[in-house]
Amino acid sequence: MTEIRLSANWNYPTAIRAGAGRVRELPALCFEFGMRAPLLVTDPGLASLPMINNILNGCEESGLRVEMFANIKGNPSGQNVNEGLTVFRTGEHDGVLAVGGGSALDAAKAVALMAGQSRPLWDFEDEADNYLRVNEDAMAPVIAVPTTAGTGSEVGRSSVITDEDVQLKRIIFHPRMLPEQVILDPELTVGLPANITAATGMDALSHNLEAFCAPNFHPMAEGIALEAMRLVSLYLPRAFVDGNDIEARMQMLVASSMGATAFQRGLGAMHALAHPLGALFDAHHGLLNAILMPYVLLANERVIGEPMERLARYLDLPKPGFGGVLDWVLQLRTDLGIPNSLGEIGIQPAASEKVGEMAAKDPAAGGNPVAFDAHDYRRIFLQACEGQLTGG
Repeated sequence: MTEIRLSANWNYPTAIRAGAGRVRELPALCFEFGMRAPLLVTDPGLASLPMINNILNGCEESGLRVEMFANIKGNPSGQNVNEGLTVFRTGEHDGVLAVGGGSALDAAKAVALMAGQSRPLWDFEDEADNYLRVNEDAMAPVIAVPTTAGTGSEVGRSSVITDEDVQLKRIIFHPRMLPEQVILDPELTVGLPANITAATGMDALSHNLEAFCAPNFHPMAEGIALEAMRLVSLYLPRAFVDGNDIEARMQMLVASSMGATAFQRGLGAMHALAHPLGALFDAHHGLLNAILMPYVLLANERVIGEPMERLARYLDLPKPGFGGVLDWVLQLRTDLGIPNSLGEIGIQPAASEKVGEMAAKDPAAGGNPVAFDAHDYRRIFLQACEGQLTGG
């Protein structure tokens, strides 16, 4: 069998440099995109780690005037974005280096969007044609370097930001929020703890699985989602067991980027529920999707038989169709130590009415293959709270 060289340059969906050690190319890319004084936006947990120090030192040694901002919550808030924007403007920065997990990347892209805007952040929520309000010329360029394999925010055209005043996650969108350049370097994910590897990896699976089941016409996204799920099935267990497995880490970064590319086709009830739960309980987004996954699959069972047949065949599962896929998901969750219910992470059913109403209004609900109402979402939420795996 011929060994595949896991290093390449891609231009779909944006320019991507993939391969171990390629983060060292970051300073040269800054100059290429006209940055002389970039703001590095990262997670607080990464801020003091050697990887960030190495990036900062590399930039400074190349003659860049770089500053770091890391005051970002696990579910980034509007306040986080505004604080980052103040640092960007005060420091007279000319670009953004987004380095970290989905939270840092989402916040960084929002800061870059807001760099020269006169309107407040929420004016650019993804509703109707709000994106036309953006002064494109005032946006700052972004180079994205993910350190987790989950959200795929590095290839996304939006950011999910929590409006803490109303406990609501809002999607901020503009086509040019897509970073100009992405670096997928698996060496940056080697130190990721096993539980975070599991939760973020399941987030990547949720993006691809929901995109694959979405009813919208987008065959390219459908094909990308299918192959990405094969990568997850092969490499997520490996990355979980051995965090130093560079091949598995590289392939999971790829699967993550593929997921965020594929969900142009749509998301669904997993995300429609995960968004309000994240806003209300400040829980990890990937872990929420991982827990919700089988409950949503069962709720959609009556209309997703055909895609589940194809997925089971493509993954070469021992059991065909929907049952085979459900068994695979449940076994994968067990192998990764994912809790079976929301109750196990402290989310109780008392908020069921509010969660149902918020989920039904969430933008992701529009991509679900079944049009659930607030009552339906409340029922799925209660099942997930109590660990009741029954059909929809």
